[in-house]
Amino acid sequence: MAETIALLGGGKMGEALLGGLQRAGHTVVVVEKSRDRGAYLTQRYGVDVLDGPSAVGQASVVLLATKPHDVVALLRGLGDAVTAQHLLVSVAAGITAATMEAALPEGTPVVRCMPNTPALVGEGMTAIAPGAGAGEAHLDLAASLLAGVGRVVRVTEAQLDAVTALSGSGPAYFFAVVEALVDAGVLLGLPRPLATELVVQTAVGSAAMLRDSGDSATGLREAVTSPGGTTAAALRELDERGLKAAFLAAAEAAARRSRELGG
Repeated sequence: MAETIALLGGGKMGEALLGGLQRAGHTVVVVEKSRDRGAYLTQRYGVDVLDGPSAVGQASVVLLATKPHDVVALLRGLGDAVTAQHLLVSVAAGITAATMEAALPEGTPVVRCMPNTPALVGEGMTAIAPGAGAGEAHLDLAASLLAGVGRVVRVTEAQLDAVTALSGSGPAYFFAVVEALVDAGVLLGLPRPLATELVVQTAVGSAAMLRDSGDSATGLREAVTSPGGTTAAALRELDERGLKAAFLAAAEAAARRSRELGG
């Protein structure tokens, strides 16, 4: 069933969600504090950009896509426009459901979500978790809305910091790996455009194999690694330089920061 959604925040993630929601047939009204950004969204997507109470008053779902430090003030600024009949879906990293519930009318259902930037191309990974007042129907609705930008899984709220560390921040890790491999190709004598094409298509194909083959990352890695061959030599270097330890430390740092953002 099509919903009317008030999207609070029209940044990159908000825009990705806006596109997916419109493709799924939903009506979206936007709240965006930047006049230039709001004009861009109106021009590109044909949406109305309104003040917060006006947008929320037209909607059944409030989709919160602002920066974490803006969340509480924004919710309080909506006044009595939000009621317990609304569903609040938040993609603000680290801000707990309890924090948002405290700024909303009693009984307002809240669903926390952690999407990632591949939502911009319809290949996002989103985890959703219920707050105290959210039931199965609220989770179903949130999942159906977010399915327009990729895959959706359900988790507990306690797992969201770990989700943030893996899929939320994960695209940046992969982009950093691509950057490093492209630089390696240039060091080995390849033109940068060629090195980029080789690495990017290798990443795309490898991801498709992981998703579609039914085999594990370990199995696929082993299939590429001939004893005493070039891949084995490269993997030995990565192991000696602490690749796995570095990723473990990185994920722990991201999860820790997510908890800090939640206060």
